[in-house]
Amino acid sequence: MIFAYARVSSKDQNIDRQIQAVQDYAQAKNIIVDRVFEEKASGKDFNRDVYQGLKIALRRGDTLIIKELDRLGRNMEQIKDEWLELQKNGVDIIVMDNELLNTANKTDLERSLISNIVFELLSYIAQKEREKLRVRQAEGIAIAKEKGKYKGRKQIQCDNFDAIYRRWKNNEITAVKAFNLLNLSKSTFYRKVREFEQNKSVN
Repeated sequence: MIFAYARVSSKDQNIDRQIQAVQDYAQAKNIIVDRVFEEKASGKDFNRDVYQGLKIALRRGDTLIIKELDRLGRNMEQIKDEWLELQKNGVDIIVMDNELLNTANKTDLERSLISNIVFELLSYIAQKEREKLRVRQAEGIAIAKEKGKYKGRKQIQCDNFDAIYRRWKNNEITAVKAFNLLNLSKSTFYRKVREFEQNKSVN
């Protein structure tokens, strides 16, 4: 069977363009799409009701059509894992906007080569997104500093840290008990321990 998946990020966005693209593609390729799964949900992860329903429906030998890779999701690392899982389950994938990535009617060797291309492409995109995020953060901090609004990382205050730290060091309580009493995460607790001990050694 042939399925298509169309997704937009929010309910006020129009999904019709993707549906029309699927219909146009099917007509051009003379194929019949058995069902189109439409979803209006964020692509931050794959915990989406419609997408999960699609995965339940997919069987070995089926084909999944999407307009673009990012219709699967916006997390490139997760898309890589999802692509690999679909391939392992024997599902072919057609990316309408990039014929090079289509695995339908390909040999196992060709599918393997396509997967490698996808992984390299997604890794590249993910790295570029991380670089853009760092640039935007740096620019935002620079602007905030110019306006005198940048305060740096907010310091976590723990009025009773000294007492709980000593109880922990004296083996009166476990580390888990200590950071729960302080309402801190494990990493934050040990970071504050290092800072506390460094300050003690300096003093």
